[in-house]
Amino acid sequence: MALAADNSSFNLQPFKIDLTGGIPRSNALANNTRLPETALYPDVGQNKGIEVDFLRELRNDWVESFDWETQQTELNQFASTLSFLSFIVLDMPQIRFDQYTAVIEGQTVHFVHEKSEEPDASPLILLHGWPGSFQEFAPVIKPLAQTGWGTSNNNFGKNVSYHVVVPSLPGFVFSSAPPVNWTITDTARIFNTLMTEVLGYPTYAVHGTDWVVGYLLYSSFNTTVRAAHFVFIPFTPPTAQGIAANNITLSAVQNVTEHRDVAWLGPGFSYFTEATTKPNDIGLALYDSPVGQLAWIAGKLKLWSDPRAGTAPSVLNSTAILTSVSLYYLTDSFLSSTWIYAQNPNVFNPVYSKAQTDAPMFFSLFEYTIALWPQEYVAQVGNLVSYNVHDFGGHFAGLDNPPALIEDIREMGLYFEA
Repeated sequence: MALAADNSSFNLQPFKIDLTGGIPRSNALANNTRLPETALYPDVGQNKGIEVDFLRELRNDWVESFDWETQQTELNQFASTLSFLSFIVLDMPQIRFDQYTAVIEGQTVHFVHEKSEEPDASPLILLHGWPGSFQEFAPVIKPLAQTGWGTSNNNFGKNVSYHVVVPSLPGFVFSSAPPVNWTITDTARIFNTLMTEVLGYPTYAVHGTDWVVGYLLYSSFNTTVRAAHFVFIPFTPPTAQGIAANNITLSAVQNVTEHRDVAWLGPGFSYFTEATTKPNDIGLALYDSPVGQLAWIAGKLKLWSDPRAGTAPSVLNSTAILTSVSLYYLTDSFLSSTWIYAQNPNVFNPVYSKAQTDAPMFFSLFEYTIALWPQEYVAQVGNLVSYNVHDFGGHFAGLDNPPALIEDIREMGLYFEA
């Protein structure tokens, strides 16, 4: 079992979610929030922002039927019923927990740690983005910790399992807000410390989403990160003209993604500009408004996901959306999460360059995600082994298409070498 030599120096503590006390207030505020009876311009669709009918339906579900206690219990029980997932903390009784906090460089870092029963399982860190949290990976954590058959494009396979670690980004939900000059490079550094020093994994694999902390780990910590899987990379997505100029022919799925890319990098980029330039304006305006946060976050969750969201294999239904927003509102972290944009205004690099590592890299494209990087572009930034295209799913793969994400991450396990 991996343990740091002296993790008492990181004040490692078991953690349990207990946000019930905020529910009466959030329900009262949501219930008393007025919304227009009808849409002002009913025919513009969600491209101009969240639709009032959709928002009202979510608000009513939140107040009348959403059961936070049930969701909180589920988030607290990723592994509590499975004895093999015990994690022994030095100087503590042998109590089974699966969530912790540690203090690294003065930052309180919350994380899930779900251990496999397989002694030779590979360590894996899953990294969420905005507007996500560790909850984004709830459907995939336990399956990845269990033994499953991984199959590559070369049609060979073996049993794969992972020790799964899912931290909350600084300033998100239960992780403390960082200093004003904190960047995602700093986040990558403390997450590497989490894996190697706090948890004692000399090497590990990475799955990265937006905010590309995973790619920074892959490119900067080449002795510890020995495999990486991405759905998002920190390079400016190519234009349709650039793709054509490079004689790249897009598949039918990629054509859909390319249209989504154009919409996101055009009018859909307004949220990015607002958060980058005036994080306090939006953060404070919605700080004590559960329905305001619901409108801001749920609009992105819906727009950036597969239009079939909520139908199998997607689990991105109203309950998942309300759980996500509840975590932001009840932890008072909407404002601090928004600051990640102002702290990292130049996240996209227009010049493609290859990471200085020999570790294998994997990429998955889900049809309705918000940015397109064809295989030829992804191959320029790492040691690309596999580029998988899925005709179901969107930006939040862990909720949009959990089975496909699990399969792709298991494929990475075939190539992981400690």
